[in-house]
Amino acid sequence: MNLYPVLILAGGLGSRLGKLSKNTPKSLMNINGKPFIDYQLKYLKLQGVNEVVICTGYLGEQIKNYVGNGIKFNLQISYSEDGSKKLGTGGAILKALSLLPDFFFVMYGDSFLQINVRKLQEFFLKNSCLVLMSIIKNDDKWDRSNVALKENNIIFYNKLKTSKKMHYIDYGISLISKKSFFKYNFDDVFDLSEFYNLLSIDSLIHGYIINKRFYEIGSEKGILETEEFLKKSN
Repeated sequence: MNLYPVLILAGGLGSRLGKLSKNTPKSLMNINGKPFIDYQLKYLKLQGVNEVVICTGYLGEQIKNYVGNGIKFNLQISYSEDGSKKLGTGGAILKALSLLPDFFFVMYGDSFLQINVRKLQEFFLKNSCLVLMSIIKNDDKWDRSNVALKENNIIFYNKLKTSKKMHYIDYGISLISKKSFFKYNFDDVFDLSEFYNLLSIDSLIHGYIINKRFYEIGSEKGILETEEFLKKSN
C-alpha cells in the first residue's frame, strides 16, 4: 500500500516563543544541533512516506532554502506559500489542494509524533472515513481537552468551547479527503479547527486513538522535553 502525501503546516509566526523564533521559523529551530524539520522528514521517510507538501508563511524562504526539493531526505517535496497575507491553517490547506491527491495527511510543523502512519491510513480506508483525526487521552494534561469520543469512533471536536465530556485532545496528524473541504463555504482565511468543528457537528469525523505522547516545540517547556526525547531516541 502506497502512503498518501503528507502536508506540513509550517507557516505560523511562533509568537509564543518570542525572540527564539523572531528570525527563525519554528521548523528550523535548532534541536540538538539539527533543524527540527530534519527529524520530522527523516521520521516520515522511515515510515514509508515519499511525498511531502510544506505550507509556508512567515520566513518561509528559509525553510525552502534548507529543505529544497527533498532530495537529501530521499523525498519529493513541494511548497505552497501563503503569499501576501496569512491564510490560517485552514486557508493554507485550501490553497495547497491543487498540489494534493484526493486523500492526504496533515500535520503541524512544530510537532514530533510517535505514530505509525500506515496503520492510520489502513484504519481510514477500512472505516471509509471522510476525515480521520488522531487523538490521545488527555484529561487536560497537556492542554485543555477538546475531543469527546462517541459511538463507532465518531468524535465531537471544539477547540474553543470545551466541556467535561471531553477527555481527549487532537494528537497532531489527520487524514483528510479533498472533497471534505468543499462541504462548507469557507473564505480564503480560516483556521483548521473551524473545519474540524463543523465536521464533528455533522458527525463526519472519526477518531483514531494514539497511546504514545506527542512532542512539540511551540513553547520553551515543549522544546526542552522534545530535545530530551530526541536525544534518547537517536
